[in-house]
Amino acid sequence: MHLTREEEAILNGESGPTLQKAMEIITALGDIYKADSLVPIKSAQIAGVSYKTIGDAGLEWISDLEGKVVVPSILNPAGMDLERWREMGIDEEFAARQTRIIEAYRQLGVRCECTCTPYYIDPALASYGDHLAWSESSAVSYANSVIGARTNREGGPSALAAALIGKTANYGYHLDEKRVPVITVHVDCHVSGADFGALGYLIGAQVGADVPMFRLRSRPNDLELKALGAAMAASGAVALYHVEGVTPESDSYQAPAETITIERSQIDEVFEKNCPEEVDLIALGCPHYSAEELEAAANLLEGVTMNKEVWICTSRQVRDKNPDAVHRIEASGARVFVDTCMVVSPATERFGCVLTDSGKALKYIPGMCGVGAGLASTRDCLKGGDID
Repeated sequence: MHLTREEEAILNGESGPTLQKAMEIITALGDIYKADSLVPIKSAQIAGVSYKTIGDAGLEWISDLEGKVVVPSILNPAGMDLERWREMGIDEEFAARQTRIIEAYRQLGVRCECTCTPYYIDPALASYGDHLAWSESSAVSYANSVIGARTNREGGPSALAAALIGKTANYGYHLDEKRVPVITVHVDCHVSGADFGALGYLIGAQVGADVPMFRLRSRPNDLELKALGAAMAASGAVALYHVEGVTPESDSYQAPAETITIERSQIDEVFEKNCPEEVDLIALGCPHYSAEELEAAANLLEGVTMNKEVWICTSRQVRDKNPDAVHRIEASGARVFVDTCMVVSPATERFGCVLTDSGKALKYIPGMCGVGAGLASTRDCLKGGDID
């Protein structure tokens, strides 16, 4: 891999130990994946934020770093709402350590807006053709597929390293030849809403890390594309997909000859997988809800009272820009939590079974939280909350 003189100097420690560590991480990945050089990035989105997932070792590593990031950088969800953690059932010891993690990132100049949907926070973070170093699986999928930017699925340390250097190794989805679809997914029915989460749940498990091209009878909106990509990234490792006639790069490719066909009965089977016990938490917003999704939930909850615990997860900025929707949601007894989600928070572990509208959460909750999960449309999730 070719390095410039400046990059070699950083690798040799001439800019201090933190940047040397960062360059070592980036060049090691470049060597493994046979990158020819480094490429400048527009922004970074950094995972490895929840104390639940990184623990004391991660906290210590971040706290030992010095310097500042050199590109706009934003955090993934933390393990709790940074202000309302007591309402989630988080204990003080966890909260103290989570706060220390956030402050360590803040000292490095990272924007501590903890979200898996950074494109809702600042559209300037990613646009068509931009090279990025993003690490949260659904954010990576959305950036590559819906925006048309270019990023691999970075680990938390490599995304932070790229943020400190301003570059990442030029391999994988940064390259034209790696963005070509290799399998066609023909969906032989009309799909909408939460169907896309179920579809992604099915396809991710079948295609693994390949790049699929979808042929659909219906035209998905950006929210449905978000749900599709998030679920595929969770049940498989899909970081880029194309939808014929919809996503920005789809017209550049022919549909591959190898085809998977999905029928309505297969999608219905995903919804029919019931929780092993009674639902006692309804958790929406994985990935984080947009303003449009908050408004839709508020309309569904208008004038009703929920008897089950209901969490709706979004970013702090989206919440703060939509106070009326938040007020109407919380008037029902549901809570709008920010900075976190049901997957990365230990608060979910105290429940028996979670009903969600997210194919991503359906996949992750059993393994990461140790509780059951079921999938339903947003409307049916909220109906399942024992409305008075």
